[in-house]
Amino acid sequence: MHSLPLFHRIAGQRVVVVGKGEMAEAKARLVARAGGIPCAETEAHHAKLAFVALEDSRAAEVVALRLKRAGLLVNVADRLELCDFTLPSILDRDPVLVAVSTGGASAGLAKHLRLRLERLLPEGLGALARALDHARDVIRARYPKADERRRALDEALGEGGLLDPFDANSPARVDGWLAGDAVASTGGVAEFTLTGSDPEDLTLRQARLLGMADTVLHDPHVPEAILVRARADASRHALPCDPPEEGLTVILRI
Repeated sequence: MHSLPLFHRIAGQRVVVVGKGEMAEAKARLVARAGGIPCAETEAHHAKLAFVALEDSRAAEVVALRLKRAGLLVNVADRLELCDFTLPSILDRDPVLVAVSTGGASAGLAKHLRLRLERLLPEGLGALARALDHARDVIRARYPKADERRRALDEALGEGGLLDPFDANSPARVDGWLAGDAVASTGGVAEFTLTGSDPEDLTLRQARLLGMADTVLHDPHVPEAILVRARADASRHALPCDPPEEGLTVILRI
């Protein structure tokens, strides 16, 4: 990955915004929207982040280096090489945030990807997240073991599940789900053979299983581009084997 994706909490904190005009105003609005307090460079000693939006390229570089020396992480408009962080295109379904980044390669592409996602993700997605947050203690009491809890949520939130995120009625079903008699799956083992090295060749079922697996056992020749489709916290183990004659085996413990 070109960057480490992070969501930085800035509520009540000062964030330096240097510049005038539309670019600087847009950065200041974004800071305020996230609960931060836009401030001038003179208050940099109170801040940890800074945005520089100056049309003069040399002036922008000078200000950025000055802020970096003061210990701030800096974003410089249209100067990727000077940026400590970049801004994604943001889809807001509060408290759900979907950030689309191209690492500064094309803001236009990030925007249009976000616009497509806007049409796909229902407005009630935030309500579902809030309902699950409020039910956190009940969920932990019902499923005290972490693996049971994850499986229960995977079943409920999966496509066609009782709490399917793409179903507008899901937020209203959270209480019923917790009060029901359904028990989380005890898991199992799934095995499939890849037909190619391109992650786009994965079937929907294969992609879903990868995203749910606790453990991934795989031929050592399975490309990293496919293995990263598994959960980040899933354990991975390469199977000792000779180069395959046809197909690559993946075994998942779920």
